[in-house]
Amino acid sequence: MPKIANPLTDTRIKALKPKAARYRIADGGGLVLEVMTSGSKVWRYRYSLNGRQMPVLTIGDYPATGLMAARERARRYAEIVATGVSPVADAKRDRGESSGIRTVKEFGAYWLENQIAGKSDEYRRTTTRALEKDVYPALGNKPLSEVTPGDVLAICDRIKNRGAPKMALHTRNVIKRLFEYAIARQLVTTNPASAIVARFIATQDSRTRVLNPDEIGHVLRAVYASNIRRPLKLAIHLLVLTMVRKSELIEARWSEIDLDAGIWRIPAERMKKDREHWVYLAPQAVAMFRELYDARTSDEFVFPTVRGIDRPIAKSTLNQAIKALDMEVQHFVLHDFRRTASTHLHEMGQSSDAIEKALAHTIKGIKGVYNRAEYADERRNILNLWAVFVDAQIDEGRKVIIGKFGTAA
Repeated sequence: MPKIANPLTDTRIKALKPKAARYRIADGGGLVLEVMTSGSKVWRYRYSLNGRQMPVLTIGDYPATGLMAARERARRYAEIVATGVSPVADAKRDRGESSGIRTVKEFGAYWLENQIAGKSDEYRRTTTRALEKDVYPALGNKPLSEVTPGDVLAICDRIKNRGAPKMALHTRNVIKRLFEYAIARQLVTTNPASAIVARFIATQDSRTRVLNPDEIGHVLRAVYASNIRRPLKLAIHLLVLTMVRKSELIEARWSEIDLDAGIWRIPAERMKKDREHWVYLAPQAVAMFRELYDARTSDEFVFPTVRGIDRPIAKSTLNQAIKALDMEVQHFVLHDFRRTASTHLHEMGQSSDAIEKALAHTIKGIKGVYNRAEYADERRNILNLWAVFVDAQIDEGRKVIIGKFGTAA
């Protein structure tokens, strides 16, 4: 005997959660609700005609199309099928597909209005920017059904060539979500972005962005001219000067820092390689830490949260501070400061081994045998040199008060 479906209720529908793959729940009479991986829910109608199982018809999205309305449409389609006629034309008319949405740009506007409107401001902003900056100029006037994996790959390659592989991956994901919705609306049958494997676009090691000297100065001048909190300004500046990872900086504790000796000893448990790391602070960095110490609100953390809880700022705090700035410097993230320092120091002819040790990288071979103080003099020298270099870039066109962090500080 055929399995009898348990009729759906609004309570049961609202409780349905997305899974790794989309799935369907039957209501009965050919009506099913498909739950997409994005969490959206779409009514479908399953039917057979002349003994053959036909492709499912899309009735509409839930909750825009309610349970009772979906059942009424399914009942009407069943009556049409009983006469030996396909209800496809009726289904298209019911969904309003005579409105003429056909091109990528037209459907993109429809998708943003119907699926993205309820998301966060940041999500809407980054999604809209990806469409307007890269997708529409390349594919905006192309029919949805004619977009190929090659078209998507070409867009990703152009973005990667700008030095922004992570943005390329983000844009590919935007296209993929857009076509998932187009499939749900039965406007297309395949998703061209699904054929582009994510790891071929961007990996953990794929970023190559290096700020040039002018960009270094531009970023830091913009930071100090902004209205973000003074400790966050110093944190971003210290991130440049110390060449440490963001997590290592924002979780810094006063007990780790010896300002008189100019050494910051980061314990092994806070390091990526589980090895203690010493940072030989330039005079400019020491001066910044002294300012932070004099104004401290926590006896434990250098960068505590302002919420009255003695814990460090969130990992996203500095990222959000940078994103809020109106800068012409494009397609860089805070982690690029490490690569930027390494690149410029190598160009200055500094010791590659000392630079790698300053970055807390592992050196292969006999030279890589661990010694936390290895290359101490060279590391102190390159961090001093780097601080002077950064100062010079800030001073070029400086019109904001930054602070007295010179070598005499």
